[in-house]
Amino acid sequence: MATIQELTDQINQFVAAKGWYDPNTRFPQTPRNIATSVVVEAAELLEHFQFSDQAQDKAALAGELADVANYLFQLAYLLEIDLEQAIQAKLKLNYDRSWE
Repeated sequence: MATIQELTDQINQFVAAKGWYDPNTRFPQTPRNIATSVVVEAAELLEHFQFSDQAQDKAALAGELADVANYLFQLAYLLEIDLEQAIQAKLKLNYDRSWE
């Protein structure tokens, strides 16, 4: 199983191979653009549950989850956020919270 860092490195290799880090790309890798892409892909994920409590196509759903994760890892990379550390810190914080 790959670590978050290894997946982030693979995503960076893909983005570089596509030329999306180039100054004149149609797909600039700015934090705003990638944050927007996270939301767009999350909406596509939600479409699988529109009018149903169960997704009909699990493979397509997995692809949407991967898209969300890819953009999320890319955003963390661009913002120089250690996503693994952030997740662990948030889990620790949430253990001490209560929801009414």
